[in-house]
Amino acid sequence: MASTSVACCYGCGAPLQTVELDAPGYVDLETYELKKRHHQLKTVLCRRCKLLSHGRMITAVGGHGGYSGGMQFISAEELREKLSHLRHEKVLIVKLVDIVDFNGSFLARVRDLAGSNPIILVVTKVDLLPKSTDLNCVGDWVVEATMKKKLNVISVHLTSSKSLVGIVGVISEIQKEKKGRDVYILGAANVGKSAFINALLKMMASKDPVAAAAQKYKPIQSAVPGTTLGPIQIEAFQGGGKLFDTPGVHLHHRQAAVVHSEDLPILAPQSRLRGQSFPAVSAKNTVDSPHAIGLNGFSIFWGGLVRIDLLQVPPRTRLTFYGPRKLKISTVQTVEADKFYQASL
Repeated sequence: MASTSVACCYGCGAPLQTVELDAPGYVDLETYELKKRHHQLKTVLCRRCKLLSHGRMITAVGGHGGYSGGMQFISAEELREKLSHLRHEKVLIVKLVDIVDFNGSFLARVRDLAGSNPIILVVTKVDLLPKSTDLNCVGDWVVEATMKKKLNVISVHLTSSKSLVGIVGVISEIQKEKKGRDVYILGAANVGKSAFINALLKMMASKDPVAAAAQKYKPIQSAVPGTTLGPIQIEAFQGGGKLFDTPGVHLHHRQAAVVHSEDLPILAPQSRLRGQSFPAVSAKNTVDSPHAIGLNGFSIFWGGLVRIDLLQVPPRTRLTFYGPRKLKISTVQTVEADKFYQASL
């Protein structure tokens, strides 16, 4: 079980401190002493969490998989080490994976953290999938992909913390499988762990007064990967066993590790993904029209993140991009592509 001897911020799990203003866990000395005197340190939210809750982008994690810009108070390796004790304990693991980045967020080395403990696999953010998506097909694909990982996965759930789809099924599975054990929510950084826990507590609150009380002091949600900096113990179950939010595992190959933190909100889809196609098709100029624009010799820029040079493309080909609408698609002849990119910087 995670140590609870040090008072921590209920929003991010960082140890409370009164010395370093810009560091995680900071609370002014007067407030700290007052809360300590009344045995209320568990109700303290640190200064960084308050700023994050108002939309500020404050990074804290450096190292391999962390961030080169902004403030760094703890390394990605140190965060991962905080989870290493789990493989030696008998716990129930709820592992979250982002459907928009399934392979990238899966945590290939999750066995190093979970050991042989049973895993409930929760796929998050299914509300972002295009409207025509067949969730049954997605579920079959997830199960097939998961079986190849050879993990002790006991069930798979497609969920949305926003619309609450699938959350009841996860609750039922947790209640059936926890058997008095603690429950740990694991996942890559920014996969939606805190949002999932908030959804979990919201759905449990109507039948469980313990979960209803836990809603008052729940983990902070933020677009900043690395919001949670230590295990956060949550009294969420009647009859034994605690719920733990955990620091996200930072992966060097994911978008968040290479894009500046201030740009992350632009790149995070907030609503259902809709395709943007090129060339665009109008009523007068269909993709089968002899006047349709060919793609050969063109370069496509998707914001400043992706460049595709089209060298040889079959006739009547269209490319469709799924992602944040704020990322503009630009097309230019390949011979002008370098000049176009430099002018856009």
